[in-house]
Amino acid sequence: MKIAVLGAGMVGRTIALDLASSFEVTSFDLNEKNLKMLKKKYPSIETRKADLKQYDQYKAWLSPFDMVAIAVPGFMGFDALKAVIGCGKDVVDISFYPEDPLPLDALAKEKNVTVITDMGVAPGMSNLILGRYHAEMAVNNFECYVGGLPRIRKKPFEYKAPFSPIDVIEEYTRPARLKENGQIITRPALSDREYIDFDDIGTLEAFNTDGLRTLLFTMPDIPNMKEKTLRYPVHVEFIIALKQAGFFDEKEIDINGIKISPLRFSSKILFRDWKLEEEEEEFTVMRVIVEGEKDGSPVCVEYNLLDRYDKRSKTTSMSRTTGYACTAAIHLIAEKLFTEKGVFPPELVGCHKPCFDFVMNYLRERGVNWELSSRN
Repeated sequence: MKIAVLGAGMVGRTIALDLASSFEVTSFDLNEKNLKMLKKKYPSIETRKADLKQYDQYKAWLSPFDMVAIAVPGFMGFDALKAVIGCGKDVVDISFYPEDPLPLDALAKEKNVTVITDMGVAPGMSNLILGRYHAEMAVNNFECYVGGLPRIRKKPFEYKAPFSPIDVIEEYTRPARLKENGQIITRPALSDREYIDFDDIGTLEAFNTDGLRTLLFTMPDIPNMKEKTLRYPVHVEFIIALKQAGFFDEKEIDINGIKISPLRFSSKILFRDWKLEEEEEEFTVMRVIVEGEKDGSPVCVEYNLLDRYDKRSKTTSMSRTTGYACTAAIHLIAEKLFTEKGVFPPELVGCHKPCFDFVMNYLRERGVNWELSSRN
């Protein structure tokens, strides 16, 4: 089976490397450095330089392939997904874009393809877990807390971006949608800050981000849902200061006759400070809580994840936890464990226990261990 991986950034390379042990893989990216790094690690992977914003070229590029994995920046993710579906290819997508992928369901059914969207860590594994328990109990509360952080804290931000800084800024600026008492409400990103303790890590700060996405519409019966991002304490104060000062504004300003977007400028500057250096150690910490009732009795399910940089393979935790979730979903389709046609966010895959168990075992085999820490 031939698989195309669109995007050879940190996560895209991890996806390609993992898939290459089972399939013929070709990686597409405009960045030659990314492609060379991938080729050096796994010479059998084919690489192709391509501007993935040229969506009209997808049909020609993807015609030889059986399936596609999408790992492009969020600003182009939705258009890339639509183009791939239009080519009639089964696809798994991890891109974090603002658009709702569910309206593409009709096109996917017309093209008779299987599309699994948002199949990363969060959104992704959090959705999968909720889908699994939503299928067997009446859920009344869902909470997700997630963060990717450097092991060594460096002031002022004490943060490193495992993916595009502009996507991180998008998390900090996009209004956060939550569910409270059966109603979808919107709050500013970075709001409702709270401190949470995690074993082996310490105290982290949690704040609202727009990570619920499809869950707001695929599971309307759940009255309370929220997703929060985790950072070291104080990080948010610096971000709020930049935001309020206009550094994240998209509207161009004139500086001595040169027009520039403050957002583009800020992302360039922050990239230098936030850039995760090669072999720099970081970790992913995550907690998913599902509460409800089954057979008349209250139930609380809590999953925890603490995954660290893999020194042996020199693979970042965020690319492992995100990338392997994506490749697990590729195998679900390839091995015909999930065959439904249309657009399916992870919660609609996780509701099938064999699919849920397959993904969890797949991750465990690669050292990504989700722990079921409590169930009452």
